[in-house]
Amino acid sequence: MRRSPLLLLLLQLLLLAVVSNGYKPVIIVHGIFDGPKQFENISAFITKAHPGTSVKVIDLYDDLASLKPLWKQVQGFRKAAEFIMRKAPNGTHLLCFSQGGLICRALLSMIPNHNVNTFVSLSSPLAGQYGDTDYMKSIFPGCMKKIVYKICYRRSGPKVSICDYWNDPHHRSLYLQSNNFLPILNGEKPHKHMEEWRENFLHIKKLVLIGGPDDGVITPWQSSHFGFYDSNENVVEMKNQEFFRNDTFGLKTLEARGDLSVCVQSGVKHTHWHSNLTVFMNSVLYVQCSL
Repeated sequence: MRRSPLLLLLLQLLLLAVVSNGYKPVIIVHGIFDGPKQFENISAFITKAHPGTSVKVIDLYDDLASLKPLWKQVQGFRKAAEFIMRKAPNGTHLLCFSQGGLICRALLSMIPNHNVNTFVSLSSPLAGQYGDTDYMKSIFPGCMKKIVYKICYRRSGPKVSICDYWNDPHHRSLYLQSNNFLPILNGEKPHKHMEEWRENFLHIKKLVLIGGPDDGVITPWQSSHFGFYDSNENVVEMKNQEFFRNDTFGLKTLEARGDLSVCVQSGVKHTHWHSNLTVFMNSVLYVQCSL
């Protein structure tokens, strides 16, 4: 089976931090429709490369349960993550895939004095999602992206996790009014915990953002790097986003500190980011990462 070259880089970044700071436990948070099973290979690679490293894939809200509202999921993942952190006085590393990246952002914002050293966000819709993908069609059969807001932004009725980061650029006022998850994390919707959450988030030593143009699910794919559409569906890059310019949750500060790494990898489909690693003997494409 062909293996993804990007994951080699991912492990090099993650294990570099492990080497320089001791064998800190690695906490993995899965994405939508995922569970621990999808991370068996990457877990095995970490432990083989550095025997004795503890790798914890949090076994919560797996598969269809991953569609539950994100604040509910955050509560469960927080308890599990804090339990691991308490047993790791020298610190931890956090590797979060897809929807899991948003859950991890909430954890890093809400947990006071967390001990996460490196946060690796692997193809996560950090600035939101807006696209006609197979995932969206399986959740909202028969719906196109332009009408999903009618489901996600309504005041009553059951909602699924994707609604918590569905960011329709043509209905921004409704997004800000009705969405009580992503705008809160991004500081686009002021709240009383903003300063506290920003301080907590900035406890990390390194933020690594990984994504690529062939992902096929994260839309726009630049959302994995905090970029997103304007009202004309032109992509506005991270540094031109209002939450970056205003440094609402610490992203600009991380960049100024030199602790933000943005990595682009082409040729990787969404479900392959956490698949088997490239064999060392194969021709490996190293991703250029800029600080």
